[in-house]
Amino acid sequence: MLVTKTQMKVVLGSVRDIPFDKLVPSKSNVRRVKPGVSIEDLAEDIARRGLVSALAVRALRDDAGVDTGSFEVPAGGRRFQALQRLVKAKRLARTAPVPCIVKDGDSGISAEDDSLAENVHRVALHPLDQFRAFKVLADQGQGDEEIAANWFVTPAVVRQRLRLAAVSPTLLDGYAEDMLTLDQLMAFTVTTDHDRQLQVFERIQSGWNKEPYYIRSLLTQGAIDARDRRVRYLGIAAYEAAGGTVLRDLFTEDGDGWLDDALLLDRLALEKLQGEAAPVAAEGWRWVEIALDFPYGHQTGLRRLIALGSGLATDEEAQREALQAELEQLEADYADDPDDLPEAVDRRLSEIEAALDRLDSIPARFDDDDRARAGVFVSLGGDGRMRVERGFVRPEDEEAAGPPLEAGDGGGDGAGRSEGQESRGDPGEDDSSEDDAPKPLPERLVAELTAHRTLALRDAVAQVPEVALTLLLHKLVRDLFGSGVGVGGCLDVAARPTYLPVQAADLNDSASAQAIAARHAHWGDRLPVDDDDALWTLLATMADEERAALLAHCVGSAVNARWEKVDRYGGGSLSSLGLANRIAQADRLAQAVALDLAETGWRPTVANYLSQVTKPQIIAAVREGVGEMAAQLIDHLKKPDMAREAERLLAESNWVPGPLRTPDASPAEPPLPDFLVDADEDGSAPLAIAAE
Repeated sequence: MLVTKTQMKVVLGSVRDIPFDKLVPSKSNVRRVKPGVSIEDLAEDIARRGLVSALAVRALRDDAGVDTGSFEVPAGGRRFQALQRLVKAKRLARTAPVPCIVKDGDSGISAEDDSLAENVHRVALHPLDQFRAFKVLADQGQGDEEIAANWFVTPAVVRQRLRLAAVSPTLLDGYAEDMLTLDQLMAFTVTTDHDRQLQVFERIQSGWNKEPYYIRSLLTQGAIDARDRRVRYLGIAAYEAAGGTVLRDLFTEDGDGWLDDALLLDRLALEKLQGEAAPVAAEGWRWVEIALDFPYGHQTGLRRLIALGSGLATDEEAQREALQAELEQLEADYADDPDDLPEAVDRRLSEIEAALDRLDSIPARFDDDDRARAGVFVSLGGDGRMRVERGFVRPEDEEAAGPPLEAGDGGGDGAGRSEGQESRGDPGEDDSSEDDAPKPLPERLVAELTAHRTLALRDAVAQVPEVALTLLLHKLVRDLFGSGVGVGGCLDVAARPTYLPVQAADLNDSASAQAIAARHAHWGDRLPVDDDDALWTLLATMADEERAALLAHCVGSAVNARWEKVDRYGGGSLSSLGLANRIAQADRLAQAVALDLAETGWRPTVANYLSQVTKPQIIAAVREGVGEMAAQLIDHLKKPDMAREAERLLAESNWVPGPLRTPDASPAEPPLPDFLVDADEDGSAPLAIAAE
């Protein structure tokens, strides 16, 4: 016989109003951990809109099983606590009716079961639904402040969620279907251009890199980072006031972002720089050159003036010395933990640094005549502040040292004649004259005599190293720090700083360039290059350590390790052999000083290397610097994407390309003879036996 199972019909409990003072909390509520939304916020929300869902309650019975007239609340305990808070604040009457669903205690389902079901079966709202809901509220006329107040968040959070809701609908659908994470979606908010968002979304679908930083880099291609020195100098507010737009995503803090109009930024920064340079021009200089940036070596061939003084008054000098001493003392006191300074100390350090900056910005004093033929370079420094380089004289503005000397007048090869020096005429020349006026020696004789003097000087100088060092320094200093106009001497040695016609955009801001510039300025302020006698005296009386340091600077400034194209037909000034010798000597020099370009701060970037080589070369660099696995991860990318990803991968690798590497200076040791290889245990070699 077929037996059919009859399903019982579902009966839903009805909602009834129960006075609040008849409700009591239940010990059967399974929620123990404090939730994210506070009771205070929930109470305020109930006060604004009322209850949106009834409490689930059960009749409370005594030990005999008789109803007491009260009800316990096993499901809805947080709502009960919120109502309780409103009652205590006298915002709700103690007898106010509360909508409740009365559960049957004899149904076989425990109170704990009801409490667990209410919390477990509840599905949290998807964040996207909240974003869209906030947008609906905004479309209905609610402002950011009102929405924030009603939902107990900050206005900034409301604006962020509204921006997320404004992303392309395709991306929002992808987020809903777990094709995008929230962090990835946030990265797309850097632009409001839906077409651009979709282009980048399609690109990352076919690649392995879907990191938020990579999404932002694709969306901001061609834009200028807010950390750029031009932006720091001008200020984002001025750029935006002129109509420029700034790209920002939900990761971006105030003052950050990407500026998408480079031409506008350059124009505004240059206009500001020209305005701030006006007081410099009013100092009386012959010329002032203003640019956002000058290439490295722009001062080559110019003579730098020596300042008469710092430009500070006596009290300012004393103030600066006191501030510097205080700064050094504070840094010494907190050297063990410089990142955890007391607030008062940190504030004082900032005040000292600001005061020192102000004092250091006071221009040095120069002679009026010198200033009238010299000029100034005004540009932006790497720190985003105006950089002023004063006191450079061009060769064409130099004062003439006098008429050119003729042979026999003390010029030429250094030949000359002292007063009272006897002369000798050429054979056949009539020595008689109507007066006794002395005549110059014949040029041939002067050459012969000075040849003897040259050899004697060479021998003498070679026997007195101290004088030789002074002579060399004197010549090098005149070459490097002087203007080069009319500079001669008896030492046939020359040093010329080599201008670098081909250079990367960041060369001027490299650590090496800044160190050389600081050292050159330090020496230039001390050396009287316009006075040969004074310069000789200074160099001759310097301590050996100082002379060695100055010599090293001069010699180092004349080093040229640059590769350049050689005329295949030999028409240029540099031959193939000369270039080979230059590179070989540069390698030996790099070995001698243990040069490591990675330690100087050089890193391969898209701009300085990766965009200028082929894809196989990029992959080879990553393979060598990071490993085979990393190389395989980028080998399918298009070159622009590959270059950007390679820059990120190589950033911490200390990898440098071949032309920047220092060859291994340690030659391979020759193999040891057999009789030395088989040494005894005590390390001594066994004696060779003749019979063997």
